[in-house]
Amino acid sequence: MSIFTTPLQFGYFTAWLYAFLFWYRGYREERQADILMGFIMFFLGMEIQDYTFGFAGINVLWEELNGFPRYFHLAFAPTIYFYIRSQTNREFVFDRKSAWHYLPYALYFVFNLLLFLLGKNVVNTVEKFRYEWHLNGVEYLLVWISYGIYFFLTLKLYKGYSKWIENYYSDPEAINLKWLRNFIYLIIAGEVFRLIWYFIDLIMDDLPFEQDWWWHLFTVGIIIYVAIQAYYQHQHPRHDYLPIMQDKTVTDTEDNKTKAEIQENPEWQGLKNKIIDLFENDQLYLDPNLSLSDVARRLKTNTSILSAAINQGFDKNFNDFVNEYRVNAFTEKLNAGEHQTQTLLSLAFDCGFNSKATFNRAFKKQTGMNPKEWLDKQSSPIAPCLNFKYLENLILLFM
Repeated sequence: MSIFTTPLQFGYFTAWLYAFLFWYRGYREERQADILMGFIMFFLGMEIQDYTFGFAGINVLWEELNGFPRYFHLAFAPTIYFYIRSQTNREFVFDRKSAWHYLPYALYFVFNLLLFLLGKNVVNTVEKFRYEWHLNGVEYLLVWISYGIYFFLTLKLYKGYSKWIENYYSDPEAINLKWLRNFIYLIIAGEVFRLIWYFIDLIMDDLPFEQDWWWHLFTVGIIIYVAIQAYYQHQHPRHDYLPIMQDKTVTDTEDNKTKAEIQENPEWQGLKNKIIDLFENDQLYLDPNLSLSDVARRLKTNTSILSAAINQGFDKNFNDFVNEYRVNAFTEKLNAGEHQTQTLLSLAFDCGFNSKATFNRAFKKQTGMNPKEWLDKQSSPIAPCLNFKYLENLILLFM
């Protein structure tokens, strides 16, 4: 055990542990996203495998298994892309068409496996040829191209998904994938870090074996971050996001209705009144897991029309619309003095919020201040004049 071996071994076995946990949960709960994340953890573990064994003095990978295709760079980025597709849409199926994305990796695997089976002499000859003609750099460039294509597609999908959940769920914080965006940025940063060391090694030509340890240590950090974030990532059971859906239902809508048309059309105005009635009388906002689909079912309409009615009729997305009711209910409880017997967070939960982060964000967005600042303002000498309940009590006191 040493400073070189311990962190890498911890990261390596953590990757394997979580790979099996994801595979088991994916199989048990039929979650395709977990199956794919299991492979992502496996790929990350294999990325540091050679140096994990090497620093421990185990050289079987460098000697007996030299040349065996045990790297998964060309399969890594496509798997991340299909993971987010599965995570955002439970109906997504990995089919034969999806498998074509792994053709570059399949070619790499078959070619190197044939070389390995032909024996050490052939492997050594090919590696010498690659080194003399700088083909390793070409292969690394292909990996960068793969990363560029699939990371672009993944980030584009993430951006559309982020907008979509704002219009379809009242608590998007629980199902956002910001950690996945951060994961991609970390991978890019790690590859840039690795590339810098590669060029330093080419220039100096005498860097020790340990210089690659820092890059692998960075990978260990990524493994731990992804393992924790992905394993506890909530997946909504009715997720059905499609990239083509976002622009159609949220931005333009299938009927391409304008705000003026919605306000002037009696049918749309009637729908708007039904929405107000449903929220004010039935208090749907108290359901912390409320979604656009739930409201659409109650109103016997579809999500496209409902989304358009809320966006254009109220100048808000679904998330802001619902949270406005929740914040108003919360301030009513404060005005009634309920905060003197309950915590602010418990009051927020009573009003339909299900996380402190979502509550604080929504409250500040609507009022421009946090709950404590709002309370301080209400208790100031001028504030009671603005508090109608306070005026009512004051009038009753002197009558």
